[in-house]
Amino acid sequence: MGLEEEIEDLREEIAETPYNKSTEAHIGRLKAKLAEKKEKLENQSSAGGGHGYAVEKHGDATVALVGFPSVGKSTLINALTNADSEVGSYEFTTLDVNPGMLQYRGAQIQILDVPGLIEGAAGGRGGGKEVLSVVRTADLVVFLLSVFEIEQYDRLREELYDTNIRLDTEPPNINVRKTHKDGIQVTTSDEVSLEEETIKQVLREYGYVNAQVTIPHDLTIDELVDGVMDNRVYLPSMVAVNKADLIDADYLPTVERELRDRDLDPEEVVFISAEEDRGLDGFTDRVWEELGLIRIYMDKPGRGVDYEEPLVLFEGDTVGDACEKIGGEFDDRFKFARVSGPSAKHDEQQVGRDHELADEDELRIVARK
Repeated sequence: MGLEEEIEDLREEIAETPYNKSTEAHIGRLKAKLAEKKEKLENQSSAGGGHGYAVEKHGDATVALVGFPSVGKSTLINALTNADSEVGSYEFTTLDVNPGMLQYRGAQIQILDVPGLIEGAAGGRGGGKEVLSVVRTADLVVFLLSVFEIEQYDRLREELYDTNIRLDTEPPNINVRKTHKDGIQVTTSDEVSLEEETIKQVLREYGYVNAQVTIPHDLTIDELVDGVMDNRVYLPSMVAVNKADLIDADYLPTVERELRDRDLDPEEVVFISAEEDRGLDGFTDRVWEELGLIRIYMDKPGRGVDYEEPLVLFEGDTVGDACEKIGGEFDDRFKFARVSGPSAKHDEQQVGRDHELADEDELRIVARK
């Protein structure tokens, strides 16, 4: 029996097993085994070679446009950036990843127009594995849906999930430390609902014999498997609905209902028409917000504060991160910095590398001679 058949058998057994406390440990073991088999299959496929879609990252952040064929990704990226992606009204127009650069608020945002995903992409159909490997390197996933096919969202998220991409969530806080004796010892907070034997079964499936496991918060079996596997990618996402110019007012409630059925707030979804150049300002505003970018105006010796070309960082970044991005003598010979703006207690506050910066701070780095 091949790996694909084994994976399908495991999925069927999981689906057919009723979930309750008496079966929880068994389901945990099956899900752990399923994740292990899927990873083995993915590694085998990767080792097989073939045409890939490696894209060198440029700019301050990278966005991956994810959508089924002919949803309008090429048209959108051409409207937003300096890319020149072939556009057609038939499927599979985009054959290679086509990067474009969006210049917005002083930032250079790389947008990847990846080939349209089809069902089975995580299993390798349509070059899907190569496409999904590109998505894993992005800073933000943008789902682009046709206004007439909102249900595509379900399949797209499933494909990303099957290739270990987790969206809009944080990694589970699990600590596993191998020991030399005493078997698997589990320490959990009172809010953890999983049975101790379930946790042990999952760890045994991954070869743990002696280990100390600490879980401070409640989680599902799938999240437990994710935490133990430790090879998942966690990314933010947003949804844009294209071709909005083609619907009339009577059809809008149907679209909004389909969005709500998928836990998508219509007020949070961006409606656009890439063809008619509508809604693109709101789209770029939302991309900026979801990426969590901030602008830092550098106070350059002898030239004053540069407001034209800010240093672009991510929310939560520090003076040390700024030094690292600038590189050169500022990183190697850093002495201290002076900050004015939202993150500072007062103008020209003297700070160290660990000071957290905020949008539109003014920063001067003082280097050792």
